Amino acid sequence: MTIPIRQCLEGVFLTGLRPGATRTGVPVLRARVRAQQWRHEGETFTLQEPVICDLVVFNESTQRARTRFRPGDAFIASGHVNTYEVTRDGQTVPCEEFVARRLGHDAARTRYKVTRTRRRLRPATPPVVQADSGRAS
Repeated sequence: MTIPIRQCLEGVFLTGLRPGATRTGVPVLRARVRAQQWRHEGETFTLQEPVICDLVVFNESTQRARTRFRPGDAFIASGHVNTYEVTRDGQTVPCEEFVARRLGHDAARTRYKVTRTRRRLRPATPPVVQADSGRAS
């Protein structure tokens, strides 16, 4: 059995999720995000300059994600990095965006309150006992 492993991005939303579509008409959400970088040096980690990049969300719950995230929210996303080239002022510039397959709030950095509706208890039903027919086999 293999364990599925993907790249992850931990960051903060700089802009809200904006709806859009691909060339083929697939709905997507786009946002600018800031992600912290750390460099491992022996036994310590050194904080680097934050990276500002684009986040793209492709999935069927884009409307739900759009209502749940606002600028300033901390998030964790798993997916992959997509590299592409854009022509600006006659020059070809390489660009990167993080394509998220899964997106959620960072529970370690987000304060939230969970409210649940009370469950109704099921009525207790006595166990079904089958009567012996009295026939010998």
